[in-house]
Amino acid sequence: MTLPPSLPLVRIDGTPRHVGRVLGELARPVMRDCLDQSRTWHALQAWRDHPRLDRLAVAAQRHLPLVWDELSGMAEGLAMPMHDLFLWNCRGDLVGRTPDGCTTAAINRPGRQWIGHNEDGDPYVQGHCFIADVHLDDAPGFVSFCYPGSVPGHTFAVNRAGLVQTINNLRMVETLDGLPRQFLSRAVLDCTTLDAALDLLSGLPRAGAFHHTLGQCGDARMFSVEATPRTCSVQPVSGVYGHANHRIHPGAQAEPQVITESSHDRQVRIDSLTAAFPAQAGGEEICAALTDRAADGLPIFRDDPADPDDENTLASAIFRLESDRVVLNVHQGGNAAAPPTHTLEIAPSR
Repeated sequence: MTLPPSLPLVRIDGTPRHVGRVLGELARPVMRDCLDQSRTWHALQAWRDHPRLDRLAVAAQRHLPLVWDELSGMAEGLAMPMHDLFLWNCRGDLVGRTPDGCTTAAINRPGRQWIGHNEDGDPYVQGHCFIADVHLDDAPGFVSFCYPGSVPGHTFAVNRAGLVQTINNLRMVETLDGLPRQFLSRAVLDCTTLDAALDLLSGLPRAGAFHHTLGQCGDARMFSVEATPRTCSVQPVSGVYGHANHRIHPGAQAEPQVITESSHDRQVRIDSLTAAFPAQAGGEEICAALTDRAADGLPIFRDDPADPDDENTLASAIFRLESDRVVLNVHQGGNAAAPPTHTLEIAPSR
């Protein structure tokens, strides 16, 4: 199975292992080249036979066996050793500086719930990513932006229970034994309620760190979750909100982290833009913020080949959470006035 250019939408039905196998087949033509050019992949080689990688694998199989099955199927589809693929999916738990950026903006006001997200990643994979529309036999299924060779969920996604998740990389200095962060973000997509997702993130051991923005259609709540190896900080989102790639919750200074110039500048800028949103702001304002190229500092929308973090914006997602459905618009190219490349509607069955 091969992909057409741009950002295709691919439907996959079946068991976790079958879904993983198809995801692997989609990535197989480009996977080797993606790894060969990746500085992160070369840095990971120092961890290849490390006992810590074995401990991460034991934790993954014990706590999240269905995600392990999905990754095993992906290894089959890629014709890639499972050990290598698992190593790649643990990159953020082993290597402190990975090219995963991202900016999230959200609105949670009575009758108006929006979550917007820029997916920033390795510019090399532009044109090799896709949107997976996954229908699982024994779980809600989901729609997710996918990278070649990575389990879904650590980007932007919505499942068929109407649960929306967007992910921002956190560059914590310390990592611990526990579950790989990409496994945890994938497992969230099998949850049917916000409370279940929060329980999963706070209750399971975490090896690495991610920021999760979580919302669900028909639920007035929205949450910002900074899940690190040491802590899981959960804050309700009320009004407007923005988050880049470092911890900003109270107490964040207690855990050492790397704050890049880009992450700092994007956080300052997204805070400024969201603070100026009018009372009736919605998707139009969020899209404009995510495509912002401010003159001062490094921009929110990233398309510079010389980006200091080696990241470019690969896609932007705008989720509108209604009482009974989620509408997702996916944009590419950084033009807020351009029509979306995809518009998808997810209505949970009641």
